[in-house]
Amino acid sequence: MQALARRVALPAAALLAGWVQSLAIADPFTGGAHGWLQVLSLAALVWLVLRTASPTDAHDAMGKSARRAVWRAALLGWLFGLGWLTGTFWWLFISMHVYGGLNAVLTLAAVLALAGFLSIYYAAASAAFAAFALRDGARQRPFALALLFAALWTLAELARGSWFTGFPWGAGGYAHVDGVLAFLPRYVGVYGLGLVAAAVAALLALANHIPWRSARTWVGVTVALLVSAGLWAGRVTAIDADAGADRPASLVMDVALMQGNIPQDEKFVPGRGIVDSLRWYGEQLQDNTATLIVGPETAVPLLPRQLPDGYWDALVQRYQRPGQAALLGIPLGDLETGYTNSVIGLAPGQGAPYRYDKHHLVPFGEFIPPFFRWFTEMMNIPLGDFARGAVGQPSFAWQGQRLAPNICYEDLFGEELAARFVDPATAPTAFVNVSNIGWFGDSVAIDQHLLISRMRALEFERPMLRATNTGATAIIDHKGQVTRLLPRLTRGVLRGEVLGRTHVTPFAHWASYAGLWPLWAICGLIVCAISLRFLCFPGKS
Repeated sequence: MQALARRVALPAAALLAGWVQSLAIADPFTGGAHGWLQVLSLAALVWLVLRTASPTDAHDAMGKSARRAVWRAALLGWLFGLGWLTGTFWWLFISMHVYGGLNAVLTLAAVLALAGFLSIYYAAASAAFAAFALRDGARQRPFALALLFAALWTLAELARGSWFTGFPWGAGGYAHVDGVLAFLPRYVGVYGLGLVAAAVAALLALANHIPWRSARTWVGVTVALLVSAGLWAGRVTAIDADAGADRPASLVMDVALMQGNIPQDEKFVPGRGIVDSLRWYGEQLQDNTATLIVGPETAVPLLPRQLPDGYWDALVQRYQRPGQAALLGIPLGDLETGYTNSVIGLAPGQGAPYRYDKHHLVPFGEFIPPFFRWFTEMMNIPLGDFARGAVGQPSFAWQGQRLAPNICYEDLFGEELAARFVDPATAPTAFVNVSNIGWFGDSVAIDQHLLISRMRALEFERPMLRATNTGATAIIDHKGQVTRLLPRLTRGVLRGEVLGRTHVTPFAHWASYAGLWPLWAICGLIVCAISLRFLCFPGKS
């Protein structure tokens, strides 16, 4: 029976726990995040790995039985990742099959292949954890073991978010955009938050090994609570100080965010979606009275030279009038210099329109990885190899604010947004995300992307304006809370006010200089230090 449990029940439980974690990131019923559920699902994985890597398997940590246990732990971690990631970005099926016309079986295989490949990181983390959890006396060091798991898991998260261009969608930390850990992103970012959550999850799984009667345990708990209270108080103090700063009234800006709801299968079709886009967005840009008008990614779906005669000149002339400006998604470039997915800023008194070019391109969507052109040619999607913009491009300065655009899933990469904070005097006062999630239909992708933007607002304590084609078009304040939201899959304009912020959070400060390397280094040092302790002092608590 024990062998059967290891071969069937434990793998099935790992797959289920991973799927539950995907619900924690953003459930498809309410769109909300559930940090407690993320911690419990990860605690279930740790418990399963500990069951697989039981010291009763072998007294010799280098024995054949022990090696088999490590491989079983790797399988559990891989299955957990497969359930989690498939449950998180299953909506890729919609873009490839519904809009791309790829065969349903091949599309399903592609989604599973991507999730399976990315799950290798978590398989490696689980195997490494099991290799030390198996050793004699390891269970008597629950705090060290929990910290080891958290560091290994975070290294896996960092690898998924950085290697091979990075695809960090659905990282565990996003489940905590609300709740008791929401004070941490300003200090350590979403990956640092995930490190803390993973440590808590591991401690839950190891709860029966914690020496609750030990004075050292309660001293540690007290210190952790005091540090948390101090960090929380520091966040409140910084926000209140910035709110009370002497700033010009122009930092309160009246904004209008446009959501055209152009059907994705018509968006780039001449005579249908293209005409509809040009007409509706053109009318809004000409008639709206807001101080700042923002259109989504490729709101204008043609290059400027391809537009009807006089269309672009009329827009430029419109925003030479004082008092109003516009940010608008549009493709730019030519065959010689390369094409870019860009945002144009129009405002009075400019020598030339402001321009932001997307830096972090989408694999298969905006550039085709080597050896994969055969795959993209099987889909009927307007794909291409775009040129990249630079990291840390200047903000759009308008009426006392510095507005930092980012396009679509660029807001997943907080370390790249942080590059704009090297000089506090030129740091953004607000972010502007322009997106088109229409490729993924009316799915949880809309809710997940909104949570991602909220996490960036928490990390930098900056408002985030989101203008999208189909949703979620929203105004997010510097505390990560949605203050205004337009219903998804509707055509409309969201009006509201946004207040720019000027203080620089600790995360923005260190990430602007070093990116994510400090987290890589801290987790690496934790793994090395605890590994050496287990290897050099076996059996000692």
